[in-house]
Formats: sequence, C-alpha cells, structure tokens
Amino acid sequence: MATVYKTFGNDDITSTRTLLHEAIPLTGTLASGTYGTAGALGSEPNIKNYAHGMFQSVYDYPYLSSSANHIYDLTLGYSSTSIFSGTANTQNAKKINLYTQMAQVLMGYDATGSILNFDEDGNITDGGTKSRSGFFINFARLLTKDEIKKGSFTLKLGTGSYADPFAGIITIKDSNAATKYKVNSPAGEYGILSATVGYNSEIASAPACGLIFYQAGVAFISSSVFMSGNATVGVSRPGILTNSVGFRDNGTYLTASITGSAISASCNYLRHRLYDLSFNNTTELNSTIHFCRVGHNDFNYSSNPTYLSQSKIRVKNNTLDAPISYFTTVGLYSSDNELMAVAKLSEPLKKDPTNEMVVRVRLDY
Repeated sequence: MATVYKTFGNDDITSTRTLLHEAIPLTGTLASGTYGTAGALGSEPNIKNYAHGMFQSVYDYPYLSSSANHIYDLTLGYSSTSIFSGTANTQNAKKINLYTQMAQVLMGYDATGSILNFDEDGNITDGGTKSRSGFFINFARLLTKDEIKKGSFTLKLGTGSYADPFAGIITIKDSNAATKYKVNSPAGEYGILSATVGYNSEIASAPACGLIFYQAGVAFISSSVFMSGNATVGVSRPGILTNSVGFRDNGTYLTASITGSAISASCNYLRHRLYDLSFNNTTELNSTIHFCRVGHNDFNYSSNPTYLSQSKIRVKNNTLDAPISYFTTVGLYSSDNELMAVAKLSEPLKKDPTNEMVVRVRLDY
C-alpha cells in the first residue's frame, strides 16, 4: 500500500552554511570627480553634502537620479585628547563627537565605563598606541551585504601634490586578516590595516594605519597615513609616507585641513586622492537540507485522478505488471499535515517497487 506521508527522522535533516563572495571594485574616478567639472570639487552631482555638515555621501550616479545607488559615506573625527583638538578649530565639537560616536559603537567601553579610543594593533587590554584621529569610510549595506570578506580590502591613495595627486601611491591592505582578525569589538570582527607600499622606510615594515570592521562595513583610516615620516600625528605618532612632501595642498599638509577646514572640505581632499578601493563582500546563505528517503514500497501509486482509467492503472498493460508512478513534486508538511514548502523536480522520476531513492530538498534562508 502506498504511504501518504512519510515522517522525517533525526538523521534526515541537517543544516549548512555557505558564504558567497562578490568582488566590489570602486575606482577612484567615481569618487574624485567623474561627473563633475575637473578641478571643481563643489560641482560633482554624485557627491552629496548635508546642511549638518557631519558627513558626505558618495553615489555611483548623480544622487538626484532615480537609478543612483548609495556607495559609502565619508567623515572624519578626532579624540578630545588628540593634538588636533582645539576650540578654535572649524567644527571642533562635531569632529570630536563623530570620533566619540564611532569609537563608542566600534570599540566599546573599558572597565571604568570610559569610551575606548581606536587601537592601532587591536590589543586593547595591553594598552599600546592609540589612533586618535582619522577618516571613516562607512560602506552601504548594498555593497557589503552581510560582511566584508577578511583579507580582501585594498585602498590606494595618491600622495603627490594636489595638482598631481597620483605622482606617488600608498597601498593599504588588511593583510593576513583571514587568520589574524580580532573579535574584541562590540560591532563584530575587525582587522588591522597596514601600509604595504609607499610607507616611510625608516619605520617598521608594513606599519599599522587603521582598522576595518567587517560586519559593520566601516573602515577607519588613521591620520598617520596623511603625514610624512618626519611629522607627528595624534600623540607623538609619526606619519608613514615615504617623503617629507607627503599630502600637500598649496604648501600645507592635508592634515592641516583636519583642524582648519569643514568636514566636507576635508572629505573632498581625501576623495581627490582616492586612486582605487576594492574588497569582496560576503552573503551568508543558511540552508536546511531534508533527505527524503523513498523506500521500495513507498509512493508507487498516484492520487492523481488521471492515474486510473475505469478503476485500472493506466501505466499497467496487464495485471502482472508492477505499479509505476512518476513524481515531479516534493511537499514538506508540518506535524499537523499542513503544506509548508514545495520543491519541484527538473524532470519526472520513475518509481516502482524495484527501486529506492533519496531526494535531497534544500531550503535556503
């Protein structure tokens, strides 16, 4: 007799997780003036500034277009204990508040309830060098999906003059992050960004210069990136550029704009030197796999009315033939026999008392 329902056992259901990755190339031309007039930083229709002046948004098309996609936000900030902090600075309070807010979310609090500063090596408990100022790149979830893939982040910045920003290039990566990422952040896992090309040869190889928070989709670029090796950043922190010229705009270091310029203007200077940015995103696909085991005596008949003709099975030519069925659909039912999911086969499968089979049904969520 055919079985109407077949119950799953504990060994018939298992779960699995699959990570899907997609390459995200964000060329520098998109951020540094593709849609605007050359040299006119204020005329870029794919760059949106806000009245509050606390961050700047970058789109892949003019942001007033219905087809525009938000790519990332740019902003900068510094700690109240940074050497950049000063009441006479432009937007001083906002820059301190931005750094404090990002540190609160991404680094958390210490045992005394104080907000932790961004740590250069991620070893928070042992103290170490703190990065008290820098830029934040907050990527849209449209790009990062569930997280940024560890070890895939690359940022290239031009280190030449404003007129010729790409005369020199500094390359920043989260090298070896796939096995050396940190987990002591309330925002999830993060890696250490280091300068792999273009850094000052007088300091340690591949110096740390920021953090990348994978699940949060935020990159923190320390201001040490924007100073030459004979300068100081934060609390007596040397810069990492290869020469004394470094980032200059009309004879001043780019970091001078951190104190004397509005946040949007500083973001403009950073974008103007953004040569290339790329990473792989990650989509986490969770699945439940049901192994539908069909015994030799199971489902050899069909409840379809067309299976019978004048009370006789159509697929039997004589009374000695074995019953045969062809099934095209698998239904998954709840304990009270309510249909919960339907799986369609690519072609009908022949079933008779002489064969058994296992149909693998995968539910993704």
